Amino acid sequence: MKIRQLEAFNAVMVCRTVTRAAEMLHVSQPAVTRLISDLEESAGFVLFDRAHGRLQPTPEAFALHEEVQRSLVGVERIERAALEIRASQRGMLQIASAPALALSFLPRAIAEFSTLHTGVEISLAAHASHAVLDMVVEHRCDVGFVILAISTPSAHGELLMSTRMVCALPATHPLAAKATLVPEDLRNEPFVSHWRGLQSRYQIDALFASHGVERKLIVETQTSAAICSFVAAGMGVAIIDPVAALEYRGTDIVFRRFEPAIGTDFSVLLPSQRPPSLLVKKFLAHVRAFAHAQLPQDALL
Repeated sequence: MKIRQLEAFNAVMVCRTVTRAAEMLHVSQPAVTRLISDLEESAGFVLFDRAHGRLQPTPEAFALHEEVQRSLVGVERIERAALEIRASQRGMLQIASAPALALSFLPRAIAEFSTLHTGVEISLAAHASHAVLDMVVEHRCDVGFVILAISTPSAHGELLMSTRMVCALPATHPLAAKATLVPEDLRNEPFVSHWRGLQSRYQIDALFASHGVERKLIVETQTSAAICSFVAAGMGVAIIDPVAALEYRGTDIVFRRFEPAIGTDFSVLLPSQRPPSLLVKKFLAHVRAFAHAQLPQDALL
């Protein structure tokens, strides 16, 4: 028995005429008649008595119709589920991310995504980039967000966005009057630094060393959010990624362009042994669009 035969049978049982059943199914009357005949042949008994141009259901037809109705309800649920999956309105997204994105940027991107995809369940875990890589390789998440491009045979990485770092200053700092700052401007300035061992720390230290500029390293911490909090408290100035800066605009801290540019690459990691789902693809497209809409154009490289 085929689904189309059962649909034709159900339509005739509901409409009582082939003409109305054909209109209901958007097919021709001969097509409905053929489907009913094929179903009778499959079932091995007569479903309708044909008299005076009308179809009268047999007792066997009424008995079969009860089961057909239950089956078609199940088919409708499957069709509805397929439509929801295709429209990314159903499913589960397990996301792992470096704190630079997980603490503020991704929650806001996810909140906007969820308003458009209300049936999707989402989990977000914040870990160091190397831990995110392990989660992707071990298939413990659907997608990972890390700082810097990471190459591994067990994961597929692609660039999400390349940004240029900015200088963070207390709002009352004299240097806040300048639109662009250079290393010499920060000579002997109290400086809030990234944690030793982070790539961003090496990049920043190397740049100032190449310009022969010494800073007063006051405090170091692991996340850009904590760095911004120290700067807002007046402990010093800092160089941070513009993604973290988004959360603090309009507070006791200001951000200025810094030259020469220090780049920060944010990358997406996907398991290499399975293709991304439609839901993952749609989410990544949303995150990219959200980043370009939120970040100032001069923050992108």
